[in-house]
Formats: sequence, structure tokens, C-alpha cells
Amino acid sequence: GVVVSQYPAPSHTFIRREVAALRGLGVDVETFSIRPGQPLSEADRAEQARTFTVLDGSPLALAWPVLAGARRPLRWARALRVSLRHALPGAGQRLRALAYFAEGLRLGAEMERRGVTHVHSHFANPAAVAALAASRWLGAGWSVTVHGLSDFAGAMTPRLAAKIEDAEFVASATEWGRARLEKLAGGDDARKLHVVRCGVDVAALPAPARTAPGPGAPLVVLSVGRLSPEKGHVGLVEAFAALVRRGHDCRLVLIGGGPEERAIRAAVAAAGLEDRVELRGAQPEAAVLEEMARAHVFAMSSLMEGLPVVLMEALALELPVVAPAISGIPELVVHGETGLLYAAGRWGELAEALERLATDAALRGRTGRAGRARVLREFDAVTAARPLAGLLGAGAGRGHTENAGEGT
Repeated sequence: GVVVSQYPAPSHTFIRREVAALRGLGVDVETFSIRPGQPLSEADRAEQARTFTVLDGSPLALAWPVLAGARRPLRWARALRVSLRHALPGAGQRLRALAYFAEGLRLGAEMERRGVTHVHSHFANPAAVAALAASRWLGAGWSVTVHGLSDFAGAMTPRLAAKIEDAEFVASATEWGRARLEKLAGGDDARKLHVVRCGVDVAALPAPARTAPGPGAPLVVLSVGRLSPEKGHVGLVEAFAALVRRGHDCRLVLIGGGPEERAIRAAVAAAGLEDRVELRGAQPEAAVLEEMARAHVFAMSSLMEGLPVVLMEALALELPVVAPAISGIPELVVHGETGLLYAAGRWGELAEALERLATDAALRGRTGRAGRARVLREFDAVTAARPLAGLLGAGAGRGHTENAGEGT
């Protein structure tokens, strides 16, 4: 049983691909979402139809599983205990933990109906606490995949060490993340840590359709991501403005929605770039990929990231990329080989990297081809899912040893 806070969702397409790859490898996967999903594509809608959503009705939908779950008093108590163990300090946080406990028991009841034998969470967030409670009530094992700074610098980070302790195994999408987890792991818990890449379905991507900018045709710079402060889009506009001031004929396309849109539009207006910058809003996955297939350069301006799947998609489409040298990104983007890197937040460096690609068609072609080869070798969805399939095969069915011996 794979548990996500919101599934499907525009930012979680990589989870949908991983689930599909696991099923293709023979793993029987059921999907669960705490909140209702946000499907933007046919693939999302098909996945939502087979996904159980916890918070899809009245509060009474949570009350009944709490009462009914008490038929297994030892497991009920263990689910409650683990929920409180992962609570943050404060009375209000303990109340939140009780809510996660109730969500967990509703999850557990549905998981039992579907025959789930192992529970796996994506992200070490409150949804992971509910999933952990469900596993304790079921008597099943629990594991988690951590991704980036939302796990390492989020609200639930103080309980990350406890999650390592309670997990059968912990998967990290990056070597960078695995190293950070190792600092938290105590005793023999380091043996639980594994690198499991996220991946893209390369075979399902559209064929690249870009042509070199001809006379009178601008170079198209594309950026895809949620419009939120940590994505640094205002800085990207600043770097793009420097490119235009230097006489380069180019256009910037931003795809994504979010709270920073007003600030980004204000920055565009202040730089006098209304005729060169286009904000498209959130788009279906297919439309995003088609835009990538046509663009000339992909720019990422994030201040916080793990290892973004959107970079894998860009490279798989032979789209040359510029990205910040943070977290796990250098594990994919090797400077001068599969793309260009710059120091995060240094918008002058970003402008220089964009200018290098704008003026050097050979560099664009060389890094684009090398980037695609890197994705095919290490980040294809099926290749990336194989280690997780092996871990799930080893862990599923063993159950949580504390729960052994209690009947139904």
C-alpha cells in the first residue's frame, strides 16, 4: 500500500510512474491518498479512480474506524502510541497526532480490505504518521521514501530520526539525502538506508521537435515549477532581463501556478519584459512535455530542491539545462557535461550560464545528448523502480514484530 498526502497531483507524477513501474515488475500495489487528488491528465484520472482517499467525507468517516479498530486492543494501542511518539512538542501538536491516528485507522481498515501486507509512504510528513499508525494496526511493516528539503527542513523534520528507527527501510531519492539520513540514524539503523531514484517513462515522452532559432526567431527559455518563493522565479526574471539587455533575442515561458505569481508579474513589468515573458499557469502533463520538446533551454532557479523529476524530463528530451548546484541536482546535472550549474541565488551566474547556451549551439546539442544518455542509464522509471521492488519484496509480509501473536 503506497500512501501519499495527495495523490494524484501535478507535482507527484513521478510517484504515479513509480507505481506503474512497480506493477509492471510484478508488485501488487494499492494506492492511498490522505486528501483528494488533483488530476490533470487521463493517466491521473485513471489512477484516482483506483485510489482510496481518507478525507473524502464527513468527520464521522474517521470516528467509526477508531471505534471499530478497538476490536484489536493491542494493535489499537500501538497505533496510538506511534502516532503520539511522532507528535511535535505542544498540546496542539498532540491533538494533531490524534487526528493522524484516526486517519491511520481508517487507512488500516481499507488496507485490510484490500489485502495490504506492507505500507510505504512517500515523504516523511504527517501522511507518513497516518501510514505508520495504519501499519501498526494492521501488524504490517512500514517504510518511507524521503525526497528533498521538504523532508529535511520541514515541520516534521524533528521526528525524522524516529521514522528511521520505526521503518523497515528508508529510501532516499539521492545520495545527498542518504548521507543526511546517515547522520540521524542510530546504531544499526544505517543499514536500513538505500538510494532509490525517481524516474521518468522515457518511452512515453514525445519526440523532440525543436529547431535551432533562425533569423528573427527568438531562443525559447522554459521553466516549469510551482510559483512559490523557494523556486526563485523573481531571480530568474532578473537573470533573463540581463540576457535581454546584452542584446540576445529570447523569450521566457513559465509553466506553473502558485502564490508568487503576482510578484513575478510585477518583476516582469518592472523590467519592461511583458512582450518577452509568458506565464502559462498550471498545465496538463502532456502539454508541459510538448513545450519541453519545442523549447531551446530549460532554466531552474530554485533555492531549495531534492532531485527534481522535471530536470530528468528535460534531459530525456535532449533539452539543455541550467540548474542550481544544490542537494541532489549535481548527481544528475554534471557541469559542462549534462548541463550547466550555478550557485543558487547568484542571478548573475545564472545569466552567464544562459548566455553560454544562447550563444553556443554546439554546447546545447552536446549537453542535451549527454543528458538524455544519463537519464536512460540511471533514471528510467523501470530501472529506477527495481531497487524498490526488491526492498518491498524483502519487507512485505514480515509485519511488525511487536504485533506478532495478536489475533483478529
